[in-house]
Amino acid sequence: MIKQSKIRRKNVGLRPPAQPSRIRRDPVPGPDKPMRLFASVDFHSREWEIRLAAAGIIFFALAMSAVVIDIGEMLSH
Repeated sequence: MIKQSKIRRKNVGLRPPAQPSRIRRDPVPGPDKPMRLFASVDFHSREWEIRLAAAGIIFFALAMSAVVIDIGEMLSH
């Protein structure tokens, strides 16, 4: 068998050591301050804009179909 060499290479540090996270979080509400339903909702986000647009399109389609059905019922008599 071959003897292992006593000369060892140094490890190359390719990645810097991990640093702690810098994300700041809101404190958890205590028992004296209950969490509200809409406290964490951002109404100015893109997601709410898409949901409101979809609801508006559905409401408009229902209104138009109601008008067409009423006109058809009125003209059939």
